Amino acid sequence: MLNTMAELLKQYMQKPGVIFSPVNGVRLIRSDVSVRKTPLVYEPNIFILAQGSKRVYMGEEILHYDPNHFLVMSVPLPLECETFASWEEPLLGISIKVDPTTVGELLLDMDSEISYQQSFAGAFSSELTQEMTDATIRLLRCISNEKDCRILGPQIVREIIYRILCTKQGAALRALAVRHSNFSQIAKVLRRMQEDFDSDFSMEALACEANMSLSAFHHNFKAVTSTSPLQYLKSIRLHKARLMMIQDGMNASDASGRVGYASPSQFSRDFKKLFGRTPASESREIRTGTN
Repeated sequence: MLNTMAELLKQYMQKPGVIFSPVNGVRLIRSDVSVRKTPLVYEPNIFILAQGSKRVYMGEEILHYDPNHFLVMSVPLPLECETFASWEEPLLGISIKVDPTTVGELLLDMDSEISYQQSFAGAFSSELTQEMTDATIRLLRCISNEKDCRILGPQIVREIIYRILCTKQGAALRALAVRHSNFSQIAKVLRRMQEDFDSDFSMEALACEANMSLSAFHHNFKAVTSTSPLQYLKSIRLHKARLMMIQDGMNASDASGRVGYASPSQFSRDFKKLFGRTPASESREIRTGTN
């Protein structure tokens, strides 16, 4: 079945890259080379691989996903990721956007219960079941047919999410859709930090927004993200600044101010610590096209 999945992905992905499929929220992925451990921001998605493998570093925890294990990101997380692929055996996979509304609708049908007080890690990997593999193959097959895409595609996506919700590890997805749970409150704060990354956040105000004491907020935040609120915000700002430099041609000084840094020198130090080179070096790499 995995060979079938890989062959279908090869038909759609002749070259390395990421393409959006006609099914909303579904992307196809191919990489022909291995990539060393690199800082990235993962958006909420389900990742299923037919070939190749990846390793995600989340604090002190290391998550693996490959043809036998899928990965779920239920909240946006800045992480480090390592890719294992080659031209002979490229990494081939699919990602499915995690939609909290779909999760909530499925939970209502499942009559599922979840603890309001428990916190879960925002990312997990688990064994890929035969049912999930079969659903993924059907999803890939329907992509080539416009009517199948429109009618069957969303239903197969719901089936894959349902299969994950039924697993023990799916508790983090279930908690995402439960209003006022510790997990969903932290997820709400993470979305705010993603959207208003240039704001001058007060940890006390964020704790209040999550309806938690300051100590409970820090505890639950680290349980979900494996990092502190300040470190999370710093990583998001640095990634946003790098994106501005790449996509908009912005210089380091302007980018640092746009993402909320008051000190360009502090921005430069933090940037080098995360990405391994200074913003000036990064800008030169971008301009010469060798990044």
